[in-house]
Amino acid sequence: MQISLTIMPAMNAVLNGSSATLLLAGRRLIRTGRVAAHRACMIAAVGTSALFFASYVYYHAHVGSVHFQGRGWFRPLYFTILTTHTLLAAAVPPLALLTLARGLLARFDRHRAIARWTYPIWMYVSITGVIIYLMLYRL
Repeated sequence: MQISLTIMPAMNAVLNGSSATLLLAGRRLIRTGRVAAHRACMIAAVGTSALFFASYVYYHAHVGSVHFQGRGWFRPLYFTILTTHTLLAAAVPPLALLTLARGLLARFDRHRAIARWTYPIWMYVSITGVIIYLMLYRL
């Protein structure tokens, strides 16, 4: 099965949005003591983010860079969001995997300590991924 390259940016935005939704749900679940459901959400968030990354790399390997066409005040706003998104996105895989590993290995004190950093960074990257898609392809 071959996916059309034209739908991939929207699919990537859906994957980013799904990651954000799973992260939010997982955080709410752990706050209410629903450990198994939290674990399932977080594993799904890692899987969704991995699918996003594979799709993103495949798309850009075939299409190359997509240049932002916006003008005026919108342009520096876009590049500010893109820069912070890109820098923080590089931190998400190691943070997410380390946080997940500590949780799965029942190292809960160390899991919580790093999750305090992982969650907001990963959430920011997931949400700004959707915003970048909207600014680049829809506005």
